[in-house]
Amino acid sequence: MTHEFGVTGMTGRLRRVAMRRPGALLSADADRWHYGKAIDPPQASAQFEAFTALVSASGAEIVWLADDDGDGLADSVFTYDPSFVVSAGAIVLRPGKVLRQPEVALHRAMYERAGIPVLGTIESPGTFEGGDAFFLDASTIAVGRGFRTNDAGIEQFRSLVEPLGLTVRVYDLPYFSGPEACLHLLSLISPLAPDLALVHQPLLPVQLHLDLLEFGYSLVVAPPEEFEASNGLNLNVLATSPREVIAVAGFDGTVEVMRAAGCTVTTFVADELCIPCEGGPTCLTRPLHRDG
Repeated sequence: MTHEFGVTGMTGRLRRVAMRRPGALLSADADRWHYGKAIDPPQASAQFEAFTALVSASGAEIVWLADDDGDGLADSVFTYDPSFVVSAGAIVLRPGKVLRQPEVALHRAMYERAGIPVLGTIESPGTFEGGDAFFLDASTIAVGRGFRTNDAGIEQFRSLVEPLGLTVRVYDLPYFSGPEACLHLLSLISPLAPDLALVHQPLLPVQLHLDLLEFGYSLVVAPPEEFEASNGLNLNVLATSPREVIAVAGFDGTVEVMRAAGCTVTTFVADELCIPCEGGPTCLTRPLHRDG
């Protein structure tokens, strides 16, 4: 295993990524975890293996978080949220969904094993989820303020990244489906290349829309009806390199607009693994090393 690490963008070639197998997700209480339905274990497992095969086929090295089905951490398969990686190392976060807060210990242990320095931790009363943060460019991180990420968490995050030369831009998220639902900033946008992003325009913060144009992005507008039909998962697209992406199958209009913008799109069936759980391809991965 290499010890390379560092992320400065969302779409550079994915070299190394942290993942965790579904484990407790397969027997989770859907009401307790706010899932749309009970999960079918064989189908969800098969869909996870299909996704894993696509990530491996991209050339990325997968670093596996320790498995323990008995820990009851159903959401821990969605490794994007409990930590965030920048060029100098990792920041261990503090999820706003209380059931997810024990996951941070898994991430801290993984970084120690993987040889990646931990730069700091978000502490109470701060909350911050990775799904609310992405690189606008190599020196600018967009952060969503909403039900999962609060002001205290944002200020702690800012204090950790600004000494590294990174600027934080904050955008307010809409109420939409309320505090129990999972609406992250990355629920509304997926970068596809350094100058291209897939967006759900009706909920996109106005200032983010303006900033994307200022930063030179072209915007690919996904069909709004597919956002509703997919529980927002048509927007959750993982770039394994610029304009090469993995998406959830079944939302042909979204795939079509990405291909029309010059993207190569590979899909996998995720009606058990992703859609009921409000977490897609990006959520299933924590990038540890991307090309700059």
